[in-house]
Amino acid sequence: MAESLNADYVVIGSGLIGSLTAMKLAQAGASVLILEAGPRYSRDQIVANFRNSPRRSDWMSPYPFSPWAPHPVYKPEDNGYLIQAGPYPYPAEYIRMVGGTTWHWAAHAWRNVPNDHRIHTLYGVGVDWPVSYDGLEPFYQEAEEIMGVSGADNTGSPRKKPFPMEPVAEPYAMRRIRERLDPAYKVVTNTTARNSRPYDGRPACVGNNSCQPICPVDAQFNGGRAVAKAEAAGVKLVPNANVYKLESDAKGRVVAALYYDPNKGTHRVTGKTFIVAANGIESPRLLLLSSSDKFPKGLANARDMVGRHLMDHPSTSLTFDADEDVWLGRGPQSPSSINTMRDGDFRKEHAPYRLDFTNISRVDGATTALIAAGVYGAEFKRRLRYSAARELNVKTVLEVLPHPENRITLSSQKDGMGIPKPEAHYFIDEYTHKGAIRALDDFRRIAELMGGTNLRYTRDGEYANNQHICGTLSMGNDPATSVVDKWGRAHDHENLYMVGTGVIPTAGTCNSTENGLALALHTVHHILGGQSGGSASVQS
Repeated sequence: MAESLNADYVVIGSGLIGSLTAMKLAQAGASVLILEAGPRYSRDQIVANFRNSPRRSDWMSPYPFSPWAPHPVYKPEDNGYLIQAGPYPYPAEYIRMVGGTTWHWAAHAWRNVPNDHRIHTLYGVGVDWPVSYDGLEPFYQEAEEIMGVSGADNTGSPRKKPFPMEPVAEPYAMRRIRERLDPAYKVVTNTTARNSRPYDGRPACVGNNSCQPICPVDAQFNGGRAVAKAEAAGVKLVPNANVYKLESDAKGRVVAALYYDPNKGTHRVTGKTFIVAANGIESPRLLLLSSSDKFPKGLANARDMVGRHLMDHPSTSLTFDADEDVWLGRGPQSPSSINTMRDGDFRKEHAPYRLDFTNISRVDGATTALIAAGVYGAEFKRRLRYSAARELNVKTVLEVLPHPENRITLSSQKDGMGIPKPEAHYFIDEYTHKGAIRALDDFRRIAELMGGTNLRYTRDGEYANNQHICGTLSMGNDPATSVVDKWGRAHDHENLYMVGTGVIPTAGTCNSTENGLALALHTVHHILGGQSGGSASVQS
């Protein structure tokens, strides 16, 4: 075993949040090392992989699978990496490589609404956050300025400063939806980390329809950009370094990270402070793997809270045919939504939700369905054109409450490196299901206003997963019910911090990345004694 690396801060995971955390620490003058389990690939390689992929609708296909850093793969078949313990399947999808999963995200960068932080006090459900909306507001702003967020001031989230950019141009289909649904519904532009003008060395969005799996012109912020910022600040990154254990001393301080290289050679890295920044599945997995005589349940887990409160945003949906040609597929894939059900007194009874409109081209899906149905020739051409021009889809983005039974544990099965695989225990409760039932009224009304026919609802009790993994390292004031304090520090270890979406205490109705990043910047502000925070300086 070689010991050759040491730093003030050792960050495990090079995703968007981990890399920007490392950047901020390095900018303050610290030595910072990132250990990333997977390999490094360039944007050019990923774009080429996407263009050459035979599975264009499979957003994971352009990204490499590495036997030494495995992740879940479901197409063309499930690789069995994430073990499903039920009772409801949780097919989480993420990438283990330099830059992490935001290589292929939709770039939604929503803030919470203020009441999301007080749902137990206000509505008697879930838990309250240990950080108020007002306390997090400057870090939301900083996150938006670092990423380059475009949006409109009608989201329900109060702001002290404007968005860095005005919204990206509204696609024609979304304009027609907005016009026809008004005044019954206010359709708003989604808040996204996507340029509407040149910003921070990236060009403006030009309307490509492949934001997932990769923006071909680099108008969208992603983990690769975050890594570049970190390295420019002086951070050292080691790829292909699969951390399988954190060592601790008799006082409970973390003293080293052990990692395997692709040949399963073992390496030991020392540091003063350790920051676990993998995702909401791999981070608790690492803590559970880091057991010892003093900590037989793993690190930060004296009260068996690591991995609990797993949350996401389940979706139900309606697909229908409008009474006019709208032609989805021009512009970003997820550009508009309805936000009126994000908050209200109804949260005492059922889950809140956003209603999100897809703008993904219908050509690929319609083609596949018609061929599978044996349709060819002139009839194929007619029906393909009709579906491509008129098919619309709207989905819910539902809140899931933090239940301790929803959790990530270690499986008895092992991956190719001999490390126990993660195991998901998950269910959808009645609170969320009642929200989905309430949304049916909205689905029907939206279809009616669009002259909809051929209505196809998801089956009752069937939910799609949005890959917004959060809650498994929950933040809170009480060590009996949480893993980290309000600063992201483990209750049981003075030099161990967690950043990422896993620390989010409740899921709300917004995609988790901006919440996770704002909390990480809040953590850095604390670590540096208040020297960090506020607005970032970006050349635009």
